[in-house]
Amino acid sequence: MIDISTAQDEILKLVRTSQDTVVDALQAWTATVQSVTPSFPKLNLPYADALPKPETLVSGAYDFAQQLLSAQRKFANDVLQVTAPLTAQRDGA
Repeated sequence: MIDISTAQDEILKLVRTSQDTVVDALQAWTATVQSVTPSFPKLNLPYADALPKPETLVSGAYDFAQQLLSAQRKFANDVLQVTAPLTAQRDGA
């Protein structure tokens, strides 16, 4: 029998390793690009300071996804609870 927890741990480990590899590659690429590109003057765009920072956008998106996943979990558990009497009748038969 396959241990689901072990399989999940291995998948998460693989995902983290892959993510670390991508971040390391992007860091090297960024350093290379910065070393060969000239400095550009700072642009004064109107209302640029009113735009959200990328970190704020990412944080907000993940907060929303977490709330959505939590709502989906509650929904799935509610469905299981409501249908439990049907499952109990079938298992007892």
